[in-house]
Amino acid sequence: MISLRSVFYDADRFAVVVVDDGSTVPISAEQMQSELKNIGSITVLRNEQNSGITDALNLGLKWIEEHLQVKYIARLDCGDCCHPHRFYRQMQYLTAHPDIGLLGSWCLFKDKKMSFGFQFKTPTGHESIKKAMHLGNVFIHSTTMFRTTLLKFAGHYPSEFMYAEDYAFFWKLIKITRSHILDEFLITYEIDHEGLSIKNRQQQLKSRARIIARFGTNPFRKIVGILRTKALYIIPKRLALPLKHWIK
Repeated sequence: MISLRSVFYDADRFAVVVVDDGSTVPISAEQMQSELKNIGSITVLRNEQNSGITDALNLGLKWIEEHLQVKYIARLDCGDCCHPHRFYRQMQYLTAHPDIGLLGSWCLFKDKKMSFGFQFKTPTGHESIKKAMHLGNVFIHSTTMFRTTLLKFAGHYPSEFMYAEDYAFFWKLIKITRSHILDEFLITYEIDHEGLSIKNRQQQLKSRARIIARFGTNPFRKIVGILRTKALYIIPKRLALPLKHWIK
């Protein structure tokens, strides 16, 4: 609920789709609607049993395609919070730049448990983004917004890259559209030590290496990216997040 309370935009111009992937304490759309006065339309899609992040993401995309007519789809993970002007800034940019299909932003990482945080800055222009993607995912999932029409060409999140489905999905998008990252901190990302990425870091790194090999466009950068990813296997979890500073 904290994440959804951070969503601000014109009430009649957006809808929220929540995918509940087998939670032990489910909550209905009616319950959410009664507590969230900032959101006009909420739909809850529920899996009775946990099906995994990729299936949950694709369930949401499929429902949106079948039931809504929207120009853009934005992502927000549970625990992450939008800054008040996030959606206004992203909508302004996409409206002014019709050639941009995938848009992200810089974000702030916060670890409440360890009182740790840092700023995550990345390249902003499309060509620089493509280069940096050979080293790792420069798009923090909760910062992204993309044009719905791209799903006709890119499809949904691929299932063969466990715990790195978003990295593969964004590679697919930047191969068919131009991208951009706003040099503004529009999201605060909550570091969850029990989250999928941290708990399954070794499997995620293996998937990342396979993604670079599959989607990378520059042979030299592919080699460097794969070697860098393999080197991360031996780095302790507590040091992994600060290394995001190195993605330039």
